[in-house]
Amino acid sequence: MMCASSPNTNPGTEIGTETSHQPNLHVNVKKNHNLTALRVSANGRYLETSQGVAFFWLGDTAWELLHRLNREESDHYLRTRAEQRFTVIQTVLLAEFSGITTENAYGRLPFYMDEQGLPDSTRPDSDGVYSYWHHVDAILELVASQGLYVALLPTWGDKFNQKWGKGPEIFTPENAFSYGKWLGERYGSHPQVIWVLGGDRPLETKSHFDVVTSMARGLKEGGAMQLMTYHPPGCDSSSRQLHDEPWLDFNMIQSGHGEREITNDWRVRQDYERKPVKPTLDAEPCYEDIPIGFRGEQGYFDATDVRKAAYYALFSGAFGHTYGHHSIWSMYQGTNDLVDSNRQGDYFIMTWREALHRPGAAQMKHVRTLLEQELSSELRPNLDLIYQNRAGENRAVSLQNKYSAYIYLPNGLYVDVVMGYIEGKHVKATWFCPRTGETIEVSSDLAILNQGIERFTAPTSGRGNDWILILKGV
Repeated sequence: MMCASSPNTNPGTEIGTETSHQPNLHVNVKKNHNLTALRVSANGRYLETSQGVAFFWLGDTAWELLHRLNREESDHYLRTRAEQRFTVIQTVLLAEFSGITTENAYGRLPFYMDEQGLPDSTRPDSDGVYSYWHHVDAILELVASQGLYVALLPTWGDKFNQKWGKGPEIFTPENAFSYGKWLGERYGSHPQVIWVLGGDRPLETKSHFDVVTSMARGLKEGGAMQLMTYHPPGCDSSSRQLHDEPWLDFNMIQSGHGEREITNDWRVRQDYERKPVKPTLDAEPCYEDIPIGFRGEQGYFDATDVRKAAYYALFSGAFGHTYGHHSIWSMYQGTNDLVDSNRQGDYFIMTWREALHRPGAAQMKHVRTLLEQELSSELRPNLDLIYQNRAGENRAVSLQNKYSAYIYLPNGLYVDVVMGYIEGKHVKATWFCPRTGETIEVSSDLAILNQGIERFTAPTSGRGNDWILILKGV
């Protein structure tokens, strides 16, 4: 696999010094002191700050951020996502694209090599003035300076289960504990960090389980007090194998990229109904502009699909949602990059800089605008609001609190609503557009009785014409 860029600076170069052959390593970082470590709410349904303020997870998958981008590029990426109102960046310390055997943007590797020429996870290479780990330090500060949190994977899963990918497998239960403890000592006091074990690989043997649990134990022994979860492979949830683990604070789903039909609503609902209660979210749904089923000839998921995945998950009980773009998780640089993966020329179809402003990414802020203020112990999914729900591509999803109800229609059409689930003699109805964030009043005279079955017809219909009906008790 090609490296992000050829090493372009001497590892011993002072940060901030420049020559005609060196990039500017100095990026002004203003420390953000407003971030506090997150915790699980008392009812176990969502996350909140230490002040008890509900936290809306609007994530982006930037798996190769720490491995492939330099500081200037990272700053541009993070500023853009902050401006687009994202709240969480998901990334990996030991990345998928040969992250322990190919250098980062500054020509540095995370570990020294052992006698067999393999990376030695017990010997992190933090020598010099700007090592691999100094770069991680700098990017974590950039994340915090933008008011963002980071869901941080200690390693991608191919480093303990090389079912596919580059590997190599380097972790045993013993050295996984040591590595986790070192990370806990180095980053355990960072309030912007949320730990994510795993990394897109299944747990198939006792050794796999032991590596993960040992790494979690090492993190805690090293001083990590932050939340922890697990990133599973596609079409799976952490809850299937790890729900009862005491270190697992909330569940993480990867609905993935292999299925054309968006079905993450029922995956979230399965997690929502588990006991003991734990928060859940889809942290890797279909990416915008990724080939369906990983094959370019089958077409690509688009903004319509990523919006549908977001609202299906949130209206089924998720406490937040993660967006993703195929060229951004990989930090794809252009036609001469990642040749092995893009050998047909249709796997990645734009650069990461172009992908930053794709329609689906820009529309995610409307998700947060709609639901951030509604996160509370009273918010819950309720499909009983929908009378004779449709099936398949047209099925609606709904949630409510005491005074409000929300119904998502993926293709417009109409919905027959069972009234009376929210308080109020009458209701005021509006349509919310997930594409623009605009609202349209259904009735201005407040004459809709909150009883019986009432039909509401969306302003437009068809693929890409999704709408949300909002009912407010009066």
